[in-house]
Formats: sequence, C-alpha cells, structure tokens
Amino acid sequence: MSRQRTCFFALAVFAFFSCQTEKPNQPPAPAVPLFKKGTFGYDLSFLRQKDTVIVLYSNDGKGKVIVSAKYQAKVFTSTADGLDGKSFGWINYKAFNQKTPDLHMNAYGGEDRLWIGPEGGKFALFFRPRSKMDFANWHTPPAVDFEEWKLTASSNKKASFTKPMQMVNYAGTMLTFLINRDVEIVDVADMKKTLGVDFDDKIKSVGFKTSNTITNTGNQRWDKKSGAPCLWNLDMFSPSEQTVTVIPYEKKSKGKVATTDYFGEIPNNRIKYNKGILLFKADGKSRGKLGLSPGRAKNMAGSYDGINNVLTITLFDIEPKSIYLNQEWKTNKNPFKGDAVNAYNDGPLANGTQMGPFYEIESVSQAAFLKPGGKLTHVHSVFHFTGDKDELNQIALKTLGISLQDIQTAFK
Repeated sequence: MSRQRTCFFALAVFAFFSCQTEKPNQPPAPAVPLFKKGTFGYDLSFLRQKDTVIVLYSNDGKGKVIVSAKYQAKVFTSTADGLDGKSFGWINYKAFNQKTPDLHMNAYGGEDRLWIGPEGGKFALFFRPRSKMDFANWHTPPAVDFEEWKLTASSNKKASFTKPMQMVNYAGTMLTFLINRDVEIVDVADMKKTLGVDFDDKIKSVGFKTSNTITNTGNQRWDKKSGAPCLWNLDMFSPSEQTVTVIPYEKKSKGKVATTDYFGEIPNNRIKYNKGILLFKADGKSRGKLGLSPGRAKNMAGSYDGINNVLTITLFDIEPKSIYLNQEWKTNKNPFKGDAVNAYNDGPLANGTQMGPFYEIESVSQAAFLKPGGKLTHVHSVFHFTGDKDELNQIALKTLGISLQDIQTAFK
C-alpha cells in the first residue's frame, strides 16, 4: 500500500471513530435497559450507578436484598424471585440527580430506613428550638437524611453499620449518641418459625431483619426534663389500585382505635375496622397518616396488593407499658403519649405536586430514657410472599387474622 493510500486509510478510520465518540457537553446516548422497570434487576442496575451497594442473598439465591452505606444504611429494596422478580421497595429515582441536598428531606425512598424521633412536639428533632412547627421550618436531621454511614462488616447474609450523631432537640438539649444497625436476610426456615406459618414451593418469599441500637455517648442522662430520642423504622412500598394496609389491634370497649388526623382527618371511605383489624386504603392517591398507641397496637402489620398478588408482613418490637413519644407537629400535646405503629398513604399536596406515589408501614421504639453509656435496641423485620393464592390466604389468616377476600372487598 502506497504511503498516500495509507494516510488516507488512517484518516478514514480516525473520522469513523470520531463520529462514534460523544461530543463534548452532550449527554451520552441512553443505555438499553437489561431489565424491565419494576424488576429487582432494574433497581440494582440503577443503584449500582450511584453507589457500591451491598446485596444479601437467601440460601436458594432467589431472595435478594439491597443495602447501602452511602444512603444511610437503608434497605433500598428486595425481591423473592431473582433479578427478573418484582422489586418490592419504592425508589425515588429523580432524587438522585439533585446537585445539592434538599433543605427539608432527601427522599431517596427505600424499603426500610431508620430515622430518629420525635419529629414534632416539645422535644422535636426536626424543628429548631422556638421555631414555628410548619413545613418551612421542618428539616430532617442530616445524619438520617443524606450523610453516609460507616460499613463495619458485611457478608452475603448480613451487613452492619454505625453512625455517631449529635442533635439539638426543640427544648435545646444536645443529644450525643451512636447508632449501630444490622441488616440480615432471613431464610425460609427461619421465616416460617418466626411467623408461625408453613408453605410449600408454590410460594416465593423474601425477608430481612433490622436490629437498631442507640447508645447515649454523652454526659447527660436523658429524662422527661431533657427529652429523649426514639428509633423509628419506616418502610416505603409501591402502591396499586388494590393495595390495602392491614393492622391488627387490641380490641377494647372504650377509647379511639387510632389517631387518624395527622394530616387532616382520613375520609371514612378509606379506613375500615373489622373485628380487631384496621384496614387502610394504600393506593397512593390520597395523603393521610394514622397511628396506634402501644396499648392498641400489636407487634405486626402488613399489606396485600391484589393486582400484583403480594402479601407483606412487618414484625417489630413493642412494649405496651412503656412510654412512647408524641411526634405530632404540636407543642400543646403530652410529649410522652404517642403512637407505636403508623401507616401512611401518599397523595397529591394542595398545590397538586406529589413525591410518590408510595405507602408506608412504620414502627417506633419506646422513648430512650438512657443514662450515659446506656443502650436501647429496636428490631423491625419485613417479609414478602407471592404465589399460590390459597397458600397466601393461609399465611394472611395465620399472621394478620384476616382472609385475602376480606382485605380485597373492604373498599368495594
């Protein structure tokens, strides 16, 4: 080949590859997704672009759980059926593109995240001292909002995290403490034993347990004068037109079953009471929150999604005779009389905007009245089941005490 022809060939090759290279200041061509949106594989691929996440595996490899140190030791999501299986947690994809942290809350989503309460009240941690309790002054503490936690140990079954924190409550007390959090996948045999259920291979399942410990690392005892924090697990799930949150409660002859006016009174057509079972429509179309006191709540709550045929059970510690903190945005309420279990359904705000849609099941620890060096642990677990409806029905009856048919017909 002559020198002239060689130069021409080299220039042609250079021009070809130059045309294939992305031009400066232009966004890259969108990658073809390997997994359908809504699957675990899709969410895992998305999160791996943002973080070196940890994946926990069940013994059969089908059950998987995604955990993140960068994003506050939260469980982002899980699946019962491998990469192509449904992703159970709600993830707020657009929140990851923020250039600076949001002033109020960085809602990345997550199937289980840990917050520190109380949110409102005389000892609130989401409002500065003497500020008015409204949205303009509401700020999620950075340590549970956008700061990274330290990963201390991990395997394919368990991940452990720690985070030192300092917060000033509404009363002006400086709280200094350490959080330790373990997230562990629960295999089928342990799941059956924990919930007292049995099922065969017609059911696909996944479960995880979180153990959350707060240690008072300061020099001051936390009491009713200084105020005390509490541990707060919040689970965010994707709703459907036929999703209902189910909360068993202690039947009593007197007293209100639940606080139903956190964000305005929940309409009667969205909440039902059925022989010791509270049913709350969780379609992500009407904003509302409710709570049950430690005297009313049991140690279990759940939901059933009739469209996707998913039964979810949450299990948590509860101490009926202990003090639980009031988290309402009010300073005229007894700060030491609050709810132990909460449920939230997302919906449009007054201006028409909406974060979700999603729905939440939440559990709260008792008040951490701790001396220096004292510890308090709150355990919260999540289990998902999908598959044969007859088998699912038996699990629902055994755990929540209600049939799938009664759940599905509650709001029809």
